[in-house]
Amino acid sequence: MTKEKKQRSLAEKINVMRASVMGANDGIVSVAGIVVGVASAQSNNHAIFLAGIAGMLAGTISMAMGEWVSVSTQRDTEKRALEKESAVLDGNYDSEFSFIRDKYQATGISNELATQATSEMLSKDPLDVAVRERYGFNPKEKTSAIAAAMASMISFPTGSILPLVSITMFPQDVKMMATVIAVIIALTITGYTAAVLGGANRLKAVIRNVVSGLLTMFVTYAIGSLFAH
Repeated sequence: MTKEKKQRSLAEKINVMRASVMGANDGIVSVAGIVVGVASAQSNNHAIFLAGIAGMLAGTISMAMGEWVSVSTQRDTEKRALEKESAVLDGNYDSEFSFIRDKYQATGISNELATQATSEMLSKDPLDVAVRERYGFNPKEKTSAIAAAMASMISFPTGSILPLVSITMFPQDVKMMATVIAVIIALTITGYTAAVLGGANRLKAVIRNVVSGLLTMFVTYAIGSLFAH
């Protein structure tokens, strides 16, 4: 496997993993909010289950389409940047050379070394180097909008299953607490995984994720309680 193919493969794996984790996380929070809200208003398991299923289906389609549009838009933007930079290199190479050299020099290296580095890098792969330095992305890292959409389409309902099963299968007197505990555990896992993928602080990510889920359930529970009968 060539270096370029390895870069594409890694970028694609990260893209799919990101979409999967975010999809599962949204599925947990969204459906937990729905079923807790409905359960606080009534105890009919059939109604709670139907509301959860409806939320699951709507969320699955929404997340999949959102990922597809988002990644497609990103790819289109990157494509336009490549076309623009290619034209600039063809028509005004010296200005791009100066831009990259000055950028390197601004990091603290000497003018001579910056000029040498710029010359060597642009001689090997001018378009990729110029795009990376001016626009901040690597043209060799390819991501698939369809793969991201499919990952979300699978992970959202997978995440939704936990709160849906908890709220409908546990006995009436413990199902609310059981759902909250199940959601906290699930959000801890997705929050930690997202932090690992993004290189963020694990503890902060987990706390932020759990708090957002608890807040969602609290708000929907409070609203549902207003219509309890």
